[in-house]
Amino acid sequence: MRLHTSSVFALALGALLAACGGSNTASNVEAPGTDTRAKTAALDKGAAALQDKPPIEALNAYLDGFHFYSGNLQAQMEAHHYCAVLNEELIQCVIYDGNTRAAKIMGVEYIVSERLFQSLPPQEKALWHSHVHEVKSGQLVAPGIPQAAEHALMEKLVGTYGKTFHTWHTDQQKTLPIGVPQLMMGFTADGQAHAAMVAERDKRFGIDSAEKKKSRADIPAPPIAEGADSWQKGPAVQIADPTGAAHAHPQGAPAGR
Repeated sequence: MRLHTSSVFALALGALLAACGGSNTASNVEAPGTDTRAKTAALDKGAAALQDKPPIEALNAYLDGFHFYSGNLQAQMEAHHYCAVLNEELIQCVIYDGNTRAAKIMGVEYIVSERLFQSLPPQEKALWHSHVHEVKSGQLVAPGIPQAAEHALMEKLVGTYGKTFHTWHTDQQKTLPIGVPQLMMGFTADGQAHAAMVAERDKRFGIDSAEKKKSRADIPAPPIAEGADSWQKGPAVQIADPTGAAHAHPQGAPAGR
């Protein structure tokens, strides 16, 4: 499967972020620091008015889905992806813990076609996860764009693979980006994602993941390439954190299966 940016797919990726269902999810973290002073605010406004920001302006697609820590299926969180298409087979995304101006950058995700994934060595493939279930389950959504455009976008994403690292573990209420980056994975079967987490997201966006699952029944589910989703088949790959953080889900989180 190859990614492309023509016809309806271009409409999906070219949708303005302002029309993509944003500003309904606040950040999980209140960052420490003094209030913005007048001089800092003036510098911020000056930079916004005078400086070009091509890499930021290229982030023209918004995807919302869920991740979990590799090796800890119960430590789950929502992830807001702001993505740019580099070419037909490579997308890069900045991941935030919300979709407001105060949202914190949690990490990054790189998305590649199956062809590029198949070119990777076995050790590298173990870092990547498939997107088949995320798409087919209705859990991965592109808020705010027309249904036809979202459906076309999901047709292109269903056969892709992602490598995701979170650098700020805001699901643990950390006030600063403490610890080391952690490898994240995507869900591969029904019953893995906390139902309450998905339902709360759906309510916020006014969507129904179950209905999206039905509407995507016609999207073919390609076989998952060997080497992806390594957490299911052997020891999960993860980076040891010298701070001693276990990256467990906060107390009071809904129980998983």
